[in-house]
This record gives sequence, structure tokens and C-alpha cells, in this order.
Amino acid sequence: MPARFDSLPQRRAIIDRRAIADALTALEGNDAVALRAAGTALLKTALDAGRVEIGRRLIEHPSRGLEIAAAQAFLVDQLIRLLYDFTTQRLYPVHNPTAAERLTVIAVGGYGRGEMAPYSDVDIGFLTPWKQTAWAEQVIESMLYALWDLGLKVGHSSRSLDEMVRQAKSDVTIRTALLEARYVWGDQPLYDEAARRFKVEVQADTVRSFIAEKLAERNARHKRQGDTRYAVEPNVKEAKGGLRDLHTLFWIGKYAYNVSEPGELVEAGLLSRAEYRQFNRAENFLWAVRCHLHSIARRAEDRLTFDMQSEIARRMRFADRTGKSKVERFMHYYFLQAKRVGDLTGVFLAHLDEKFAARGRRFGLPMLGRGRAPRKLHGFVIERGRLAIPSDDFFRTDPVRLVELFALADQHALEIHPLTMRVAARDAKLADDIRQEPRANALFLDVLTSPRDPETVLRWMNEAGVFGRFIPDFGRVVAQMQFDMYHHYTVDEHTIRAIGLLSAIEKQTLADDHPLASAVFDQIVSRRALYVAVLLHDIAKGRGGDHSILGAEVAHRLCPRLGLSDAETEAVAWLVRYHLLMSATAFKRDLSDFKTILDFAEMVQSPERLRLLLLLTIVDIRAVGPGVWNSWKRQLLTDLYESAEEVLRLGHKQKGREERIAAKQANLRVTLGWDEAKFAALLKRMPDSYWVAEPDEVLAQNAHLVDLAGAAQLSIDTRPDPERGATLVSVYAADHPGLFYRIAGAISLAGGNIIDARIHTTRDGMALDNFVVQDPMGGPFEDAMQLKRLRMGIEDALAARGRLVDKLLAKPLSRPRATAFPIAPNVLIENKASNRFTVIEVNARDRPALLHQLAHALFDSKVTIHSAHVATYGERAVDTFYLTDLTGDKISNTTRLRGIERRLLVAASGEKLRTAA
Repeated sequence: MPARFDSLPQRRAIIDRRAIADALTALEGNDAVALRAAGTALLKTALDAGRVEIGRRLIEHPSRGLEIAAAQAFLVDQLIRLLYDFTTQRLYPVHNPTAAERLTVIAVGGYGRGEMAPYSDVDIGFLTPWKQTAWAEQVIESMLYALWDLGLKVGHSSRSLDEMVRQAKSDVTIRTALLEARYVWGDQPLYDEAARRFKVEVQADTVRSFIAEKLAERNARHKRQGDTRYAVEPNVKEAKGGLRDLHTLFWIGKYAYNVSEPGELVEAGLLSRAEYRQFNRAENFLWAVRCHLHSIARRAEDRLTFDMQSEIARRMRFADRTGKSKVERFMHYYFLQAKRVGDLTGVFLAHLDEKFAARGRRFGLPMLGRGRAPRKLHGFVIERGRLAIPSDDFFRTDPVRLVELFALADQHALEIHPLTMRVAARDAKLADDIRQEPRANALFLDVLTSPRDPETVLRWMNEAGVFGRFIPDFGRVVAQMQFDMYHHYTVDEHTIRAIGLLSAIEKQTLADDHPLASAVFDQIVSRRALYVAVLLHDIAKGRGGDHSILGAEVAHRLCPRLGLSDAETEAVAWLVRYHLLMSATAFKRDLSDFKTILDFAEMVQSPERLRLLLLLTIVDIRAVGPGVWNSWKRQLLTDLYESAEEVLRLGHKQKGREERIAAKQANLRVTLGWDEAKFAALLKRMPDSYWVAEPDEVLAQNAHLVDLAGAAQLSIDTRPDPERGATLVSVYAADHPGLFYRIAGAISLAGGNIIDARIHTTRDGMALDNFVVQDPMGGPFEDAMQLKRLRMGIEDALAARGRLVDKLLAKPLSRPRATAFPIAPNVLIENKASNRFTVIEVNARDRPALLHQLAHALFDSKVTIHSAHVATYGERAVDTFYLTDLTGDKISNTTRLRGIERRLLVAASGEKLRTAA
């Protein structure tokens, strides 16, 4: 029995094995089937009662993770012992057993360690001395059926001793499970023989290969989980910095040093006493979180999703503080523990290096590159190819070395020795005294703007705690999460990733994804200012105000300290202040409205700022998380950049509205190759606003659609555009009130997300509406059946076949986790953003058919929608409409605007979903 079971308080309150054994003995009858059913019922009652008691303890002591995990394993132990005795004594007794009729039950995996969450798998093994006998088969089968009847999820194996040895030698997963094997019940000498043979025949002389395989397995697992310990919805068990990383350390220690408890890692010299306390604290906390996850979900659940975070923060008694909610404080503590797990891993591997790594090989982190050992190291030394320090007081004698350590690692492409990282972390507070040192600031700026790999070195600097000490404003966002579904990483991790992306764009390694950004980087004059702006763009988050304004104040204060000139400081402050301007304009405004371009260009004022802002915007969006960047966003930013660059270069009067219309019509004439009469008929039907709004390729597609439709009252065209990552859905139909909201509802029913829409009415009373649609994964609809379903859905909606509202209500919510975030709907009305339209922006919780409901509210308000633009930020949707009244004028009447606002707020809140029959 594990030592931690010994310290488990009031074990009999969890399960009284003696009382249950007596009850099983008292069962009458000889029929094996009936007896097993009756015995299983008794054990099920005991299991349920034990779980209730463990659940009560978890609520009463919500931070005792290891104790709860041990209690669960103890409960299962007692149940298996009772079941084994009942099965071998009452159901299948053997009065004169042969030497072959021996059986032992072992716990393996996490159960073998004596750690289980409430709904963890029960991993057990059945061992026999030789080939399985008929009696052993009966016992094993009966026990497994009983365990399944108890509702337990059982992972099991049945092996002879020879099979155990052979399979453990050939499969590292089996070897790892058996490494933690623990005797539960049955033939004790048989278990002792199995343990001896495992140690002698499997474990001996394979330490080095086992370590290498487990670390390779760990690296692959990290990659599957996103290779960061700072993802805002982490997997508590599998993610980087999670429980499995601690388990890996223990497995390696157990395999290499035969330790039986984590505390023995200190005696083996792998951890100091202080580090073991950190190990224990992190393990205890992570187990508490995992047990709460299982308890709330009532199933095996290891992903710490947003809805779970709020509930666990409450259960674990975190409290709100000024500027930080209880859930943000809970997750901040979680990320600090995950970071501690990473620190311990580095120290642990450094010790293993010294003893077990082959010549020229290491178990540590990968190298930055193929750096050569430099001749001059300013007192630092090279130890087995890694940058190290000659003495324990090296940083104390000259604290600037804390920054120089990372500058040298970057300059010479050297990995830093984990034991040096350990000392740097210990002495990080010395960085407080060198913030004003010009040499220290110059070294830091060299790392930040390095042409090599600034992301990796800055991440090391952050891991050691030096980054946050040297730049205190950055220290305030270390491990700080943003409680929303848009941001995938903590603020510090997001920032470091953005710097890495900027470096990759500069080195032209992302030219396929970002052709424009890669092309303009060479034209950048203020390179240092750009890197510093990326560092500072989110630095003021979590301060209770507008982080753009507060961040600009930080820039004015910090940039001179880093050695930037007045001009560079001004550039950084402007970029931080307006780092959201370009994305907000591109994604939430109509780029075909020339005033949008003019207003944007007036804010930017110079081509250099435009280039800097483009690059900052791209890396900021991409660093949010996987899947956030897409081709459509790239296209919108490119369109805005090119339009604004033209205005800044030539002036807004160079190309008037009439000239632009004439140029588009001339290009279309060439593309179509139509005769003059046919093309003139098309020009006559289309209003001037249509020619301004649509790009050339859409004009050509629309022309073919209108031509093929002839006198038909409805024609639909769907054109996937992989280049833009979306599908153009064009609907040519007889115009009538409510057309737009019906089409929007039909597209939503078909599983599409509308990200842009332009609505046109021809001079002969037809509607020509263009929708840009993506599938739920953010890509284009391309499958033929998908496109057919989309067209049929629109036809049904416009023909009023079935009530659209009923179908929408029946459609299940696709994002139930979004309900974890309180989002108050908001409506913003602008009459200065466009010369021709009233612009209304609606902020609301994203959900299926939101655009349909908002469009219906505008239909009720008797206005004309000319275009709609949809942007989503995780759980938040921002839908922008360009409107006029029914006569084509701006809406200026205050009373009417308030009425529109009220209807949109009701629709945005989801209180009422209705539509015309």
C-alpha cells in the first residue's frame, strides 16, 4: 500500500472493508450468476458511498489534491480486494490449487502510483506464473464483468511472467505502466517474483534508452498540445507544465534510481529540498484542479475550459481583487505552477545529463543553432556545449551579467545550462538594480531586435524571471490570462510569440502566408521601434483602463531608458496607442466607402507608419492563437493597406468616384468580351454604388449570373475562393422586404458563417446580394453537397417553405462554452463614418443566426441595408451595418435612431427570435 494511504485520514469513513466482507460472506445460495449479481450490488453501494464521502472532502478541503487522489485509489483498492476474495472463495473456489493456479492483481499506471481522479480509468493487470489456467480465466472474466457493472472504466491486461517481461522489453508504454506496478491482492510471492524479474530482465542496463524514449514521448505530447504551458484552456494532465510532466520526472527517477516516492528524488540528488517542496506544491495543486474537473463534469475531463475555470475558482475559494477577477487570479496561479514544473524539468534534466547522457548527446532543450564556442565569454564558461557560469556568486558580483547571459546565448546560438538558469532565477531580483544601466539596456535591446531567434531567448529570459524584473511593466502581465475565448495564450506568451512572428516575417520564412508584409519589411526605416512596439502593444492589459492609451504612456517612459531616440519613442507610442486601428477598420468597416479610407489615412499620416502598423497588426492577430489568422483577414488588410497607401502617396483627389467607376466598367468589358449592346444593358441596370462597392472578380461573376438568369425570379451562384479562404454566395432575386434576413437565416441553417455582405438593388427592381461565407472551421465551403444544401436552403427560405424560425430554434447551440462570459449587448451609431450611410455597430455574444436576428430587427425598423460586415473575437461578435432610410438618405432623426437601437438590443440579447412566415 502506498505510503500516502497511511496518512489518509478516517479511511473507514471512505469504505469499511471488514463490514462489507461480512455482508458478502452472509450472502446465501450457490448459483454463481445470482451470487455475483448480489455481490456486485453490495460493492456498487459501497462505491457510491465512498465517492460521496470523497466528494464531501473535496468541497470541504478544495486544495488537498493529493489527499483526494489517494482517497480515490484507496477506495478502488478495497473494492478490488473484496471482489477478488468473493470471486475466488465463493464463486470459483479451488480447494487443492496446483502451482499453476496462482493469480495476483496489480495496479498499474496512475492507479499504481496511488493517484486517481474521481472518474479516472482503473488500470489493472492480472499475472499468472505460466500459461493461464481455466480457473484463472473464470476468475479474471468474472472480476472484469463485476467491475464493468460497477460503472468503472477498466483498462486491463492478463499476462504470464514470461509475457510480461517480453512485452515490457519491446514496448516503452507497457514498460512505463509496469514500472509503477503495485501489488493490490492475490498471490504475494508471485508479485514479488514479477517485480524481481522486471528489475533484472527489463530495467537493468536500459536506463539511457528509457530516458531518451520518455523525453521523446514528452516532446511529441507537448507538440500535440500546442507546445506551450500558457494556453488559456490547458489540459491539466497532458499539456506542457501539467501532471504528465511531473509523472515523467518521477518515472525517470524511479527507473534510474529505484525511488518509490517523489520525496526520494531529494536523496537521489535530482532535486533539492526546496525544489521538492515546489514539486509537491505543484502536484498537489494540479491534482486538486483535476479532481474538481472530474467532479463537476461527472466524467473523466482534463481540459480546463472557460466554464470550468469559473466554477473551480469559486470552489477553491479564490476571491476577486481590484483589477483582477477570481477566475483570473486562479488561472494566474495555475500558470505559475505550470512554469514551476518547467523550471524543475530543466534542473532535473541537467542532473541526468551528468550521469546518463551519451558522449556528445544531451537530454536538455534543443540548441538554438550550430553555434561555435566563442573565444571571449566575458567570464562565462562553456560546459558540455552550453553557456554556464564559473561560480555561484557570478551574478551577484555583476548583476548586468543577468542580461548579458541571454545576449551571449543569442549572439553565439548557445543553449543555457539548466543549472545556470536555476541560479539566474534565484538571483533575478538583482535585475531591479540595473534597470537604468545603459549597458544592460543596450544588451536587452540587442536580444529583442536580434536577427537570429529573439523569441526563444526572450522565452528563456521570461522563464528565469529576469525579463519581468528588468522590465517591471512586462512583469505585471507574466502569466496573466485574458478571460475570453479569443485569446489563446497569456499576455506574456502572446507578446513573445508576436516578436517571433515578426522575426520570421523579416527573415522571409513566412512569405507565402504574408507576401505583402514580407515585401514591405525591407522598406522599414524604424526597425527598432517596430520590435519595441510589438513588445509593448499589450503591456498595459489588466490595469483597469484602455490598454492602448495606458500602453502609450508606458512607451513614453520606457523607450528612452532602452536607448531609443525621440523620433523612435514617438513612433512606438503612436503604434501602441493605435495598434487596433487597422484591424478595426479592415474588419468592421466598408472598405469600398472612400471615406473609410480617407479617415484611416488621416489617422496614419505617413507611409512609414502605415508599413509599421501593417506588420504590427499581422503579428498581433497571428499570435492570438491557431486558426485566428485566415486568408480573408489577409485580403481585407491588403485591400486597406493598398487603398491607404495610394491616398498617402497621391492624395485623395487623384482618383474620383466617377473615374473609379469608369475604370472598373472598362476592365469588366474586356474581361467579359460582350458586345456593346449587351454590355450597355448591364450598365443601365446597375446603380453607381454597385460599381464602387464590388471588386473586379465579383463584378465578372455577377455579370454571368445575371446573364444566365434571364427572366428568372431567382438565381443563386456559389463560388469557393480558397485564395481568400471563403465562398462567394451571390443571390439574384426579385427584390422584396425581408430578403436579406431570410438569406442570412438560410445560410446559418446550412452551417455557414457570413463574414461580409453587400446588398444591391438594380434599377429594374431586382436584388443582387453578395455574401462572403465560411464554414465553421473558418474555411471556404467547397464540398459539392455542402454547396447544394446551401443553395436549397436559400431557395426554401425565399419560397417560405417551412417556418425559418422553427428550424433556427431547433438548431443546437454550437458554442455552449460562450455562456461562461457575461457580454452585455451594445449598439453604437455613427453618422460621421460615411458620407452616404448611417453606420451602426452591434456588439453581442456570438451565436448561430445572430446576423439573421439583427437583420430582422432592421427590417422591422424600415431601413435599407447596403452592406454588412461581421467580425468575431472568440465569444464576441461585432456586426456592422451601413444603412439608409427607405428613400436612400442617412438616418438623422434622434427618435428614430433610438427606436432602431432598442430593436437591435433586443435582437442582440437573444430574448426574442421571430421571423415572417
